[in-house]
Amino acid sequence: MSLANAPIPLTTVLIANRGEIACRVIRTARRLGLKSVAVYSDADALAYHVREADEAIRIGPAAARESYLNVEAVIAAARRTGASAIHPGYGFLSENAAFVAACDEAGIAFVGPPASAIAAMGDKSAAKARMEAAGVPLVPGYHGDDQDDAVLKAEADRIGYPVLLKASAGGGGKGMRVVEHGEAFQAALEGCRRESQAAFNDQRMLIEKYLTQPRHVEVQVFCDSHGRGVYLFERDCSVQRRHQKVLEEAPAPGMNEELRREMGEAAVRAAREIGYVGAGTVEFLLNVDGSFYFMEMNTRLQVEHPVTEMITGEDLVEWQLRVAAGLPLPRNQDELAIGGHAFEARLYAEDPEQDFLPATGHLERFGLDLAGAGLSAASVRLDSGVEAGDEVSMHYDPMLAKLIVHGHDRDQALATLNRALAALDVSGVTTNRAFLQRLASHPAFKKAELTTRFIEHHGEELFATAVLDDEAYASAALVALDLLRRESRAGTPWERRDGWRLNAPDRVRIALTDSTHADDESDSPAIVTVLAERQGASPWRLHLNGRTLEGHLQPVEGDGVAITLDGHRRRWLARRDRAEHGEVLVLGDAEREIRLFWRRLDAVDHGHHEVDATLTAPMHGTVVALLIEPGQPVEKGTPLMVMEAMKMEHTLNAPADGAVEAFHFAAGDTVGQGDVLLTFTAAE
Repeated sequence: MSLANAPIPLTTVLIANRGEIACRVIRTARRLGLKSVAVYSDADALAYHVREADEAIRIGPAAARESYLNVEAVIAAARRTGASAIHPGYGFLSENAAFVAACDEAGIAFVGPPASAIAAMGDKSAAKARMEAAGVPLVPGYHGDDQDDAVLKAEADRIGYPVLLKASAGGGGKGMRVVEHGEAFQAALEGCRRESQAAFNDQRMLIEKYLTQPRHVEVQVFCDSHGRGVYLFERDCSVQRRHQKVLEEAPAPGMNEELRREMGEAAVRAAREIGYVGAGTVEFLLNVDGSFYFMEMNTRLQVEHPVTEMITGEDLVEWQLRVAAGLPLPRNQDELAIGGHAFEARLYAEDPEQDFLPATGHLERFGLDLAGAGLSAASVRLDSGVEAGDEVSMHYDPMLAKLIVHGHDRDQALATLNRALAALDVSGVTTNRAFLQRLASHPAFKKAELTTRFIEHHGEELFATAVLDDEAYASAALVALDLLRRESRAGTPWERRDGWRLNAPDRVRIALTDSTHADDESDSPAIVTVLAERQGASPWRLHLNGRTLEGHLQPVEGDGVAITLDGHRRRWLARRDRAEHGEVLVLGDAEREIRLFWRRLDAVDHGHHEVDATLTAPMHGTVVALLIEPGQPVEKGTPLMVMEAMKMEHTLNAPADGAVEAFHFAAGDTVGQGDVLLTFTAAE
């Protein structure tokens, strides 16, 4: 049935969101014959989702509270464009009961659950009580109304450490801390309250026992307005950082049919208990003994919904729109089946080597070379909210895209994920792409030894600096030589920089440094010099570290190159990234990424870089709090200032014993990356 002829006619859908999810909804709306309307802030005037939509309406300044969280502006945009429905995406207003009520009052269909269901699950403490009454198992904890500091501390002591502090109105990892011991409780409580107030305008907390080796397994549920409800199986979302998911997969490894059915039926019970309609996700902690506990219900579409789509063959956004139009669910429980295995990797603009600090900048390149990696569009999907040439803003969540892959089984899907990550070409903005590769290729992940502390437990290997061998430096040198050759085509022979000499063998020196230390003058990073020589079109002879390797490079499709060293031929994806002080040569395959800073001898910057990162803003953001008084003596490591960017807090600590002479910004001020935040004097 056409949605225009449904019980609740839908013809135009406004997407009250931005980025990847807005583009995702636009694609399904277009396929169903619906007109799409985007909304945008001043920071997003040229954004990808604005370009993709049939219409777009400005709704306010860059700050989310004045645009994407502005209920009146969103409703006005829907009225102006004649939208018959509003899809909230995830985040922003997606779980705001007052927004749903405003849609109802305006006569606009909300693509999601009723306000009463959102309110029931939005208050995490009240939700726990209702779930307990419905027979859904709960983790031991405190969900009470008394929010006095002493009461919360006493409850944490009673439950036993470690405990998890969570914002009662929260979600998405905001306002959440693990507290390992009682001495750390008060500082964690204050930090959680600040984040919760900023994200949800609510400071109430709940406390749960923190299970040390649980898995995060969630169940996708769907209910319609005709009393029917189904579960579309489960997803494992255990691999997280800062309580935000990084890698997700479906189905969850190690599940048997009995456990799957028990969790699925418990999830549907939870949804029915609150009169749910639409797409929802019930999140559980799965213990090593097979017991599971209700955590929370997300009353919206999840970021990781594509892995469920991959294994079921269903379009969940289409299901949402049909249910919002008053139509029944398109499938019964016995008509749903699992087909194969799927993974999703979230690509963030952030620096894993700098405690996952958010990153901003200009996306010079952004694309996925499927042909070069030998992959097909049937097994790989890239849900993106950006294109090459876009700006990554400080104002919103740092997720750029989601890479989703499918295989006949987990091993095949994981192999596809690794190849697809290697084929993902992103430059201009620091991302977690290489970190995702290390995660996906980690032996413990391959064996599905999963817990919510996976990254923490394996941090030594995941964050270890790779030891590069002579072949890595020689391969990068061949890439540099090829770049010099191409750069020299336009000039005269006397302007060439590719080693050409009249009536003599070509000779050129390539100086390379491990890019992770390229700008760290204090550590004096070792420079490996490769002396390359050749006669005419013969292979290069590469001299380094007392060895000589014979090699040549051959371009292949896309950004691929075939590099042969002493008869050993390997395919790589190769590119050049622009860095602040030069260029980085990047080579990647399905197993690793090599990044080497190219210290070009024709353009070496000999200036000394003397910026102390602890005293300057490591990112664009907002000052949240000043934690000490100027002149107050402090020890090295003492927290001095809290910043917030892309919805996450970052604390700047004292670089040495000493004192802050003056803060240069106040709480609430916006700062740019590199701004000097304070004047600090070290103790003698």
